[in-house]
Amino acid sequence: MMDIGAKLREARLAAQLTQEQAAEDLGISRQTMSNWENGKTYPDIVSVIKMSDLYAISLDCLLKDPQKAALPDYINYLKESTNTSNSRSRLSKIILVAMYLGIWSFALIVFWCFISGSDAMGYSLVVLWFILPMATLVISLLIGKNDFWRQRKWLAAPVFGVMHMLAEYLTFSTANMLAFDKINAPQLWMLLPCAAVSALGLWIGTVVNRKNAEK
Repeated sequence: MMDIGAKLREARLAAQLTQEQAAEDLGISRQTMSNWENGKTYPDIVSVIKMSDLYAISLDCLLKDPQKAALPDYINYLKESTNTSNSRSRLSKIILVAMYLGIWSFALIVFWCFISGSDAMGYSLVVLWFILPMATLVISLLIGKNDFWRQRKWLAAPVFGVMHMLAEYLTFSTANMLAFDKINAPQLWMLLPCAAVSALGLWIGTVVNRKNAEK
């Protein structure tokens, strides 16, 4: 049974291309091409698709031996690579969510433990109108750039808006309610600033992701 390296070499020779020519067209080094064909390393699936186009051979022919059996070593490699990629993606998502919640929680702790009445204006400007929006922008950009949650990523915008509104409600509004023994409703307009910032970050990240995919 042939392996993926032998199939790649056979397809390249059939297309009458040298390793140097094929590597240049694929945007990789000749050494990388040699490693693939010698079975030292495996190409990723995107590179295999590019080689299918370059060599004018179908993926079915490229990924199967003459008896139409799938190449087991490469199929196993793709499964392992996919599992590893999914694990890294999940970890990255958890880290991003934890980072934001950490910043958000720290903002509330600072307000209740370290801020006096005379510091309230400075806190509002620095935390509510700079730190939280900046964290929202950066994290949203990373979500868009990595296409986390795919189309559902756009739901991050209203979520960040709600979190910003809650930050104000659980600090200044709550302090006001305790001081005057009354109940205030959340200020819904506070949803808008960080929702807009998040949407901007998601859009920029998505544009970057698409441009990277086109390269």
